[in-house]
Amino acid sequence: MKTLRLILGDQLNQNHSWFSTTNDDVLYCMFEMRQETDYVKHHIQKVVGFFAAMREFSRQLEEKKHKVIYFNILDSNNLHDLEKNIKFLIEKNAIEHFEYQAPDEYRLDEQLKSICQDLSIRSSSCDTEHFLTSREELTDFFEGKKQLLMERFYRYMRKKHHILMAGEQPEGGIWNYDHNNRKKWKGSPEIPDYKAFKNDVKQICRDISSSNIATIGHFDSTYFEYPITLKQAQQQLAYFCTTLLQHFGDYQDALHTEEVYLFHSRLSFAMNLKIISPKEIITSVLEHYRKNMESIDIAQVEGFIRQVIGWREYMRGMYWKEMPSYKALNVLENHEAIPDFFWTGETKMNCLQKTINNSLDHAYAHHIQRLMITGNYLLLTQTHPDAVDDWYLGIYIDAIQWVQLPNTRGMSQYADGGKIATKPYVSSGSYINKMSNYCGSCHYNVKEKIGPKACPFNSLYWNFLDDKKPKLFTNQRMRMMYSVLNKFSAEDLHKMKLRAAEIITNPERF
Repeated sequence: MKTLRLILGDQLNQNHSWFSTTNDDVLYCMFEMRQETDYVKHHIQKVVGFFAAMREFSRQLEEKKHKVIYFNILDSNNLHDLEKNIKFLIEKNAIEHFEYQAPDEYRLDEQLKSICQDLSIRSSSCDTEHFLTSREELTDFFEGKKQLLMERFYRYMRKKHHILMAGEQPEGGIWNYDHNNRKKWKGSPEIPDYKAFKNDVKQICRDISSSNIATIGHFDSTYFEYPITLKQAQQQLAYFCTTLLQHFGDYQDALHTEEVYLFHSRLSFAMNLKIISPKEIITSVLEHYRKNMESIDIAQVEGFIRQVIGWREYMRGMYWKEMPSYKALNVLENHEAIPDFFWTGETKMNCLQKTINNSLDHAYAHHIQRLMITGNYLLLTQTHPDAVDDWYLGIYIDAIQWVQLPNTRGMSQYADGGKIATKPYVSSGSYINKMSNYCGSCHYNVKEKIGPKACPFNSLYWNFLDDKKPKLFTNQRMRMMYSVLNKFSAEDLHKMKLRAAEIITNPERF
């Protein structure tokens, strides 16, 4: 039976069972489509990276004697629509059976179900064989529970996969070393140069330019530096274990004007394209830790593992539990437009200037920059979560909706009313000053709440708490801050609200 198998751009798992044998009656198809480049405006490095990884994956399949039909962005046969491309290949190649790996994006999942219903041939789907959980596992785990706390799910994952466990108890005596993961980096220990690959993408850049694909961000190199193959991802993983893991946990929340990556692994792009599996990453990290326990503290390892088997699997589970209604949630009723400087980085607020420019230059920012700098500002200025989603989904190289949406709309913007985060993750300038050196060279004074030199985050923070008081006052985790708010004089609060209104109305001035 002649079979067509679809491989999406984030399904580049060369260890998938599909590829264990070759069959002349099986055709694999991969498409670079305007459907995918245009549904949101992506960072140029994200488009380049996806195309580079997809083309290399196709080449490796052909090298292993698999039959591959690959439509690049300029291919004359490319109809730039998933349904049209599939039906074209089915008819042209007399296909009798269509197969696909279940997508991790709701939009594509629905599209493929619709396509299969319309086909006159047999169709079927299978698992991507990547995640440590099924789509439904989190839903089943939380059935009947009022709170969907990540910590509970994380402990379940630790026990299920016997990761950092001593029998039924957590290794080291505690489950979570988050309190060890909040150190401010002050120039020591020294941060090694990040590992950069020289993936030649000159032709891909020419193809994107010829296609007139609208992108954001900057890319002025002929080389793409993130890993695009399993071998490169394994090299990146080995570099992380031997060079960065020792200090990862301590400084995973740190922020610094001169450092983009600090001790982070730079593996998220390869992992989210399924080039490398979370299981392989965790296994390698644990093996290295076991061999070097005299020099690597458990807090460093647990902090990393929590991100992979905790947050990553939790966010995917929440995505499939809550979609499609989740994408429309706006519980705090925020409606402001996203400021223009989020596309240029031109602002006098040093923390935002550095974070946004890092994002524009590298298509990257680590989780605290995303949560407590850009996300914090966008929530405090009461930006519509649709605009926030589009910006995060477009600008970051590792952003695919299943992981971006719950992180942004849930964790960052509290638009889901607390399904993911137990409180809004907002702060005044004091938190930013505590975790970074941004404030020392800023145009504004982080210690001032009122006046032309006052840090905008300060007035925005108290204004937000006051504006959202009807929705947030009953939140137990917000009680202390509301008690502080209530101590402000009416005059001081009025001044802060006037300044906040000015910032929200005229963000480009700041």
